[in-house]
Amino acid sequence: MSNSEEFGSPSSAAKKKYRGVRQRKWGKWVTEIRVPGTTDRLWLGSYATAEAAAVAHDIASYCLSGGASLGMLNFPHVISSNLRTDLSPRSVQKAASDAGLAIDAQFAVQTSPENVNGGSHGGQGGGQMEDWGNVDGNCGASCEEALNISIDDYL
Repeated sequence: MSNSEEFGSPSSAAKKKYRGVRQRKWGKWVTEIRVPGTTDRLWLGSYATAEAAAVAHDIASYCLSGGASLGMLNFPHVISSNLRTDLSPRSVQKAASDAGLAIDAQFAVQTSPENVNGGSHGGQGGGQMEDWGNVDGNCGASCEEALNISIDDYL
């Protein structure tokens, strides 16, 4: 399965809803999650893409609930086996936010005009991408030249 199939293309984001993600009237994607055992909500941030918000929600859900949440994640194959589940809600919030921002940053680099118009990622125009790169940052030499971000850097 290619990475674009794993996350879906940005144009399909409006058609496919991700768990814990909603879109504001002005187009930003936002996510929050309830802290288990409390009535508190944990704000996870606002993002340019639905996929980034979904990854942030997944990270927070897994860190707060552990393996019990695996069946309810948007992208269960992205969760690393060394993700900590003993973090405070504040630390979970930061890790999730950073992971979502990393996805948005990868998307921004890969859809920049130089990449879409004949750059190394071969975008197809219309906002769609062929190569998302791996969330762990292992998307090949061309991605590493542009941006070297790993979710594990934030956990």
